Amino acid sequence: MGRSFEVRKASMAKTQGAKIKVYSKYGKEIYVIAKNGGIDPDTNLSLKRMIEKAKKDQVPSHVIEKAIDKAKGGGGEDFATARYEGFGPGNTMVIVDCLTDNNNRTFMDVRQAFVKNGAKIGSPGTTAHMFEHQAVFQFKGDDEEAVLENLMMEDADVSDIECEDGVITVFAPHTEFFKVKNALTATMPEVTLDVEEISFVPQTMTEISGEDVAKFEKFLDALNDCDDVQNVYHNAEIAE
Repeated sequence: MGRSFEVRKASMAKTQGAKIKVYSKYGKEIYVIAKNGGIDPDTNLSLKRMIEKAKKDQVPSHVIEKAIDKAKGGGGEDFATARYEGFGPGNTMVIVDCLTDNNNRTFMDVRQAFVKNGAKIGSPGTTAHMFEHQAVFQFKGDDEEAVLENLMMEDADVSDIECEDGVITVFAPHTEFFKVKNALTATMPEVTLDVEEISFVPQTMTEISGEDVAKFEKFLDALNDCDDVQNVYHNAEIAE
C-alpha cells in the first residue's frame, strides 16, 4: 500500500508541567476504560493495552494505580468521548479525540485552537473517511518478508508491512491488536516494539513546507494544550 506512518513526538515531556499534563491524560483515559470495562487488565484488554502504553511513556505506577482505584469506587466524574475533525495549515487533515465532562467547554477550546491557527473545524465525517483505524507496530529491522512469514504462521491478519531506514512498520486491523502483538513477541522475542498502538492512519499524506511547518506545529501545540484532548491524528508530512 505504500503508506508511511509518522511517529508522533515522544510523550516523554521535557518540562515538569508538560509531564504532569501527560500523566493527567493517561490517568483520565485509564480511569474511563477501567470504569466502563472493569478494573482487571486480564479481562479488560483495552485497559491492559493502555497500562502498557502508559508504562512505555514512563508514567509512574502510582498514577496508574490511582486511576484504577478511582474507577473501583464506582463514583467520580462521568467523562464522555468527543471527536472533532477538520483541516489544519497547509490543507492537512486532522482528527482530534477528547475525553470530556463538559462538551461545550471542550468544543470551545478545540475550536479556538483551530480558529487562532488558520485551521478550519468541520462537521463529523469531514476527514475521518480518509483515515483507517488500525493497530500499528514499529521496531528496528530490515527483513519485512521474514516478519510477514512469521505473522502468517501465527495466523495473524495484517494489512500492510513497510520497511524504511532500518525500521519495520506493521499495520493490522485494530481488532487484531493483541493477536498481532502476541505473534510478534512469540516469533521474534529479541525485538523491542518501539511503537505499539491503535491509531488513525491516513490513506494519503499531505506534504507541508516553509511557513506551513511552523504554523502546523503551533496548531498541534495549541490542541495538545487543551486539557480534554487525548490524541491528535493527522496526515501532515514535513518536506525534506
